[in-house]
Amino acid sequence: MRKQIVAGNWKMNKDYVDSEILVSKLLEQHHHSTTDVIIAPPFTNLLAAKNTLKGSPISVAAQNMHFAENGAYTGEVSASMLTSIGVKTVILGHSERRAYFNETDEMLAKKVDTALAHGMRIIFCFGEELADRKAKKENEVVASQIKNALFHLSASAWDHIVLAYEPVWAIGTGETASPEQAQDMHAFIRKTLADQYTPALADAVSILYGGSVKSANAKEIFSKPDVDGGLIGGAALDAEHFSAIVNSF
Repeated sequence: MRKQIVAGNWKMNKDYVDSEILVSKLLEQHHHSTTDVIIAPPFTNLLAAKNTLKGSPISVAAQNMHFAENGAYTGEVSASMLTSIGVKTVILGHSERRAYFNETDEMLAKKVDTALAHGMRIIFCFGEELADRKAKKENEVVASQIKNALFHLSASAWDHIVLAYEPVWAIGTGETASPEQAQDMHAFIRKTLADQYTPALADAVSILYGGSVKSANAKEIFSKPDVDGGLIGGAALDAEHFSAIVNSF
């Protein structure tokens, strides 16, 4: 059975004090759940969050990492820097990284390889923009992103991969993606994996939905057969709303 996952991406929000307050509130709100709960604070707050959450079922992820082991990459963070403080999950390929920092499929493939070499779990993001959706090229774009960054991997590597579909066209654009549209794309993604590898592998991979999930719509979205959870943005910054999403399965 696939793992149900709710991951909160804090993006560039919350300083040290605010981070500690939010983590403490999450601990108060969190009740026993079979859902895998992950939070991704900014780099500066990872260690503090990790220490505060020690012994709890909530795990900590990084929002990004570089593909190099070390070197002259000012402002970057390596996989070993993350694992040295106990962070073993990383988000790669987020739409904002692709848009603002020009991350390409080729670059992301290298990041994936480095993360896997360090035994990390990867939440790999991808998705089409509004122009792609209007041109009815969403399947083509999504398949290309997955193929270019991930299809060089062995079947066993997929034990460490979680996919996160982000319909970029439905995030902050005024456009809305329906739960049915989410299911259609997730089913297509799973078929794409099955065609490249095996149906059994495809059925074992968790696919998260990252299209503005909120406490008000999470239950309906998570009820879809190929949606295994969510990559949460804004709602992850509110402990009550985030906990409500976690409990929406």
